[in-house]
Amino acid sequence: MKIVVIGSAGRLGAALTREYHNKFAVTGFNHAQLDLSDFDVIREKLRRTAFDVLINAAAFTNVDLCETERDQAFRSNAEAPRVLAEICREKNAKLIHFSTDYVFDGEKRKPYTEEDEAKPISVYGDSKLAGEKNVLAAQDGHLIVRVSWVFGPDRPSFIDAMIKRAREEEYIEAIADKFSTPTYTLDIAEMLPRFFNGNVEGGILHFANAGECSWQEYAQWALDCCQAFSVLVKAKTVGAVKLKDMTRWVARRPVYSVLSTAKYTKLTSASPRPWRDAVADYIRRSYCKE
Repeated sequence: MKIVVIGSAGRLGAALTREYHNKFAVTGFNHAQLDLSDFDVIREKLRRTAFDVLINAAAFTNVDLCETERDQAFRSNAEAPRVLAEICREKNAKLIHFSTDYVFDGEKRKPYTEEDEAKPISVYGDSKLAGEKNVLAAQDGHLIVRVSWVFGPDRPSFIDAMIKRAREEEYIEAIADKFSTPTYTLDIAEMLPRFFNGNVEGGILHFANAGECSWQEYAQWALDCCQAFSVLVKAKTVGAVKLKDMTRWVARRPVYSVLSTAKYTKLTSASPRPWRDAVADYIRRSYCKE
């Protein structure tokens, strides 16, 4: 099977490219090689590349910058997926497009299912939802995978920033009143191939590690793991700040955006591992070897 990964230098795309390298014929395109905002380049490069599955792990993800760069956000996050779907139709290939928990407004306060109405509260969320609709409009069995709080070894994320600060400072803090679920890139890479087959149902699918937490709880667990694995940190506890204290943020963020994975479990008879286990695994792999 031939796989193309767009965004192969990003946190998720790099993990997928590496994990699939010995299992499939993988071609990766990083941002310099394929910019989502340049449709001519997208068409030129993908039309002369053979593939059965196209994975789009790239996006304009700077949530605050999207507020002032609306046209760019919609070009990369909404219109580019439409172009990708058109190319996949030409090649009779399957598109797997990654989306986000930010398509929800955060008002529900219990895990969001795939059937819940998306109501974005930011330009980023608006643009990603528009991209989803463009992919679904192709009606070719493509798959949209919504993920949240993605972390992994290929590019620093929130968890790495917290550990870095904890190594340098004796007191750190994180937001205690915003909730979602961390999602480990290696777990995404492990589950995704079962959806490569063009006969497997498309549509929207939520995937995240099991459970939910605040950023404060997430950071505290990371420090607890560091101590358990003898990773040296100065800070031992994570203080609490409120979402309203983030005055430098431009875009609104959903307060609660936990994704229900019940559909994934029903389709696969498998449940994602708990987020605490995934984070512990990541810290053991990434920090204990130092």
